[in-house]
Amino acid sequence: MPRSINEVAIAALSRREHSVLEMRRKLKRKHFEEDEIDCCIEKLITNNLLSEERFTESYINMRRRRGFGPLRIAQELRERGINDAFFADFLDKNNPQWHDIMLQQYRKKYADEQAHEYAEKAKRAKYLQSRGFPVDWVFDPDSMDIDD
Repeated sequence: MPRSINEVAIAALSRREHSVLEMRRKLKRKHFEEDEIDCCIEKLITNNLLSEERFTESYINMRRRRGFGPLRIAQELRERGINDAFFADFLDKNNPQWHDIMLQQYRKKYADEQAHEYAEKAKRAKYLQSRGFPVDWVFDPDSMDIDD
C-alpha cells in the first residue's frame, strides 16, 4: 500500500531538517499532486515540523564541521531555496572562526609541507577557494602562512 504524503514528509523530516524547496522536490519525485504538496507543506510549517530557520542553522553547522567556508555554504543554501536574510548573520565573514576553519582545512590537506613553486601555491589556493573561502583570505599573509 502506498504511503500518504504526510507519512513521506514526516519520514524525511525524521532523518534530517529540510528546506521548503527540498521538501517540495522530494514530494514531487514521489508523484504527489501540486495542491496536495502545498497543503502538506503548509501544515508542516504550521505545526513547526518544517522550519527554514532550523534547517539553515543545522545546515550551516553541518557544513562548517566538514570544513567548508562561508561562500560555499551560502551558495548551497541559495540552491536549497533559502533567502540570504536567513543566513547572512550566521555567515559573517568577519567572524575569526572562519579563518580558523580555513587554516584547519589547509593543515589537514597539506600538513607542514611548504609550497615553493607558483603552480603548487596556485593549486592550494584553488583548493581553499573551492571549499568556499574568499580569495583575499587565501592570499592574506596575516591569515595563514601558506606563502612561506
